[in-house]
Amino acid sequence: MASGQDKACVRLGITIGDPAGIGPEIISRALRELPAEGLELHVYGDQEAIDRAGGLGPGITRHAFASAAVTPGQPDPAAAAGVEDAIRSAARATLDRRLDALVTGPISKQVMAEGGFRFPGHTELLEAVSAEATGAGGPAVMCLVGGALRVALATIHCPLREVPARLSTEGLRTTLRILDRDLRRWFALPAPRIAVCGLNPHAGEGGRIGDEETRVIAPAIQAARADGIDARGPLAADSLFWRAASGEFDCVLGMYHDQALAPLKVHAFGKAVNVTLGLPLIRTSVDHGTAFDIAGLGRADPGSLCEALELARRLVAAQRSFAADPGPSRSSG
Repeated sequence: MASGQDKACVRLGITIGDPAGIGPEIISRALRELPAEGLELHVYGDQEAIDRAGGLGPGITRHAFASAAVTPGQPDPAAAAGVEDAIRSAARATLDRRLDALVTGPISKQVMAEGGFRFPGHTELLEAVSAEATGAGGPAVMCLVGGALRVALATIHCPLREVPARLSTEGLRTTLRILDRDLRRWFALPAPRIAVCGLNPHAGEGGRIGDEETRVIAPAIQAARADGIDARGPLAADSLFWRAASGEFDCVLGMYHDQALAPLKVHAFGKAVNVTLGLPLIRTSVDHGTAFDIAGLGRADPGSLCEALELARRLVAAQRSFAADPGPSRSSG
């Protein structure tokens, strides 16, 4: 295990998520198998759950947060406070530069809400902690990376009927600015090509199938291009993801959750990683939930977590390179 004094060392904070879910066992498996060279690892959460799942390898720092006397596969809302405390502590350590990046295990939004958690999910909590610590808490953009695809979302967890009303030209312009900036500074892309989905079939067919493309989306793309951002569209989603996977684009901005995530998970199921853009910290996460139905059975696949850890390492390296040589200034920065 590398020393934190080593400038090449990458310091990762890892939260286990819900102790009754598969988080503890995928973390235990991944960290015992992960090549530790150049890494300093810190695990935050219920340590009894980690030990029950198989423990950790040598040289890993534990940060204990008692949550509840839970049993694998039997979630308890009483665990919510400890889960939230662990996430907050790891996030603050990342914001304070004691850690370089944060990797989060899965939580259950329903169980957390029943336990008094007042945020819709991880992202909103991290926005709040970032705002408390730095005054810069977002807005955050959900981006998933898997295989040859990077996809981002204009709206996240909301009923489909609410999506059109939630889309705005200024909101999409802001999202495109965040994408352009963070694809440069975290993914080492000097000139990101961002494809923007239409909302309606065939991108509206010039207004024949809905007017959101001409009224909301196209003006946002035009404004982003005036900012110097290589945004293209609106494009029909039914063929766009194939074009992106073939290398024509660096990222696709989808208008709603399943529009972007369904093709991504067909393309890279079990290997995709959730990356939160727009925050003053690097955060990656698994692309799956707590899987209470298989928790404790030894069947959980740590593949997405392994990818999240490796991507966090790469993002830190890219960020360091960008900080050393940011290149030309950007209006979107």
